[in-house]
Formats: sequence, C-alpha cells, structure tokens
Amino acid sequence: MVDITEEWFDVVDEQDQVIDQMRRADVHRLKLRHRAVHIFVWRTDGRLLIHKRTDSKEEFPGVWTSSASGHVSAGEDYVISANRELTEELGFTSELHRSQKFVACPDTSMEFTTLFECHWDGDVTPDPSEIQKVAWVRTAELADDMRKRPERYSPAFRLLFEWYCRQFGRLG
Repeated sequence: MVDITEEWFDVVDEQDQVIDQMRRADVHRLKLRHRAVHIFVWRTDGRLLIHKRTDSKEEFPGVWTSSASGHVSAGEDYVISANRELTEELGFTSELHRSQKFVACPDTSMEFTTLFECHWDGDVTPDPSEIQKVAWVRTAELADDMRKRPERYSPAFRLLFEWYCRQFGRLG
C-alpha cells in the first residue's frame, strides 16, 4: 500500500527526462537525479530576501539559503512547484520569472534546479516548520559574507547566487 503522505519525486536522466518515480527518502538515499526550484525575491530597493533553514531540516539544517526553495513533486512541473513553494514558505503569491536552469550536480544535491525570481515589497509570513528567520540583504554584503564564511550558506544557494551575480552584475 502506498503512503500518500510521503513525498514522491520524478527520477530523471542526464537530460532531465522522467525515467521513474520514487519516494523522497529513496531518491535521496540513492543520490538519484531529481528536480527542485529556488526563488529569489527582490525588493524594489535591490535587497534580496534570504532565509535560515530550521535546525530540523534533513539537508543543510540551520544554514542560509534562497528566499524560497523546494522539490518538484512527481508529475509536477517547475512553474507549478515554484508557485507552490513561494506560497507555502513565505505566504504570498507574485508573478515569477524564470532565470536559469542548472544541471544536477553534487552542489545541487543531484537536483536539476530552476531558478525563478520576483519582486515583492509586501509582508512575508515564513512557515516556521521550514524557516527560522528571514533577512533582506544587499547583494554586495551577501557576496562578501559568502566569500568569508561559505559554510553559513547552502551549496545550491552559493552556486545560484554566484551565477546570478556574474550574469547580471548585481552587487549593489
């Protein structure tokens, strides 16, 4: 009997094509390729929202990461997943723009990761089961701290943020 409360992921090949569906625990244990989304939420003053993961998280507990992020569930696409994660983790909806897709690698925990971004000047309501705290930060300060103390940030967030800064020269 299938436990419907357990998360199921699409397992994908090197080209991000679905080849199977498995339980989350098995996908992670076997280090199989699967899918994830990250969202960068920007204020109009140029600050980026980051959040500190709860200490109870399975992967990278207590570190800072993207504004919102999460796995793509089995049968779900990247856009639907990104909208769901934004609402679940931060309590608002906004028009999302797709920035880049990253190949599955050890830094992304074997996740094909699509980065989205949006602008939001309103309040956020972080999910306390996922998020310890949030901070609005200037990219130059974040880049400086990331260079000095990379262990404070998830590997996937470091990869995405460094790419974003190179791509858009956004260090203001």
